[in-house]
Amino acid sequence: MTGLLERANTFFDLPLTLRSRLVTLVAVVALVPAYLYPLWNMNFYSNQYTDGLTLHIYVYQLEGGKTPNRDDLREINSLNHYIGMRPLLESDFSEFAWLPFAIGALMLLSLRAIVIGKMSSLVDVFVLFVYFGLFSLWSFYHRLSTYGHNLDPTAAIKVQPFTPPLFGTRQIANFTVQSYPDLASYALVVFSVLLVVAIGLSRKTTRTS
Repeated sequence: MTGLLERANTFFDLPLTLRSRLVTLVAVVALVPAYLYPLWNMNFYSNQYTDGLTLHIYVYQLEGGKTPNRDDLREINSLNHYIGMRPLLESDFSEFAWLPFAIGALMLLSLRAIVIGKMSSLVDVFVLFVYFGLFSLWSFYHRLSTYGHNLDPTAAIKVQPFTPPLFGTRQIANFTVQSYPDLASYALVVFSVLLVVAIGLSRKTTRTS
């Protein structure tokens, strides 16, 4: 056990190499699209909507697909009313209040790790990101489940309680629902991969020096 702790302490005390710092800087830049593009997309298809209704989920807002004659978010909420589901309102999503700040904090902590130049700082950022990612996925799934399982029993159309898909395709009543990550999610994945690369570069370089 003592030997394991000593190796851990040695690892966390490693200095970050210039290449690790540059890769970490690229990781920070890679997070910028998280503020510009949707985090997730949901599409709803049926015989009435063969072209589909689209819901874009950003880190700070909900946005429906728009055509000259239709706002998809308004249309989705109208359909939800018939099955007794609460309307999708941004005010119900507490995630929109903290997600932008959490991503910004990851960027600032990454820059801090570059300045401090120690492995422990970079590992801290990665661990926080893993926690952030897992909690965000759980929060999203819980939100979907809450909407689909709290249906008004007096609704005009009766459907069994359901959970919309977090990832993939599911048939709900006469709608085929597709749910997939978008560019902001991929930016977060790239960020995490680059952090692992940065950690590996310093570890490898220090071992061979």
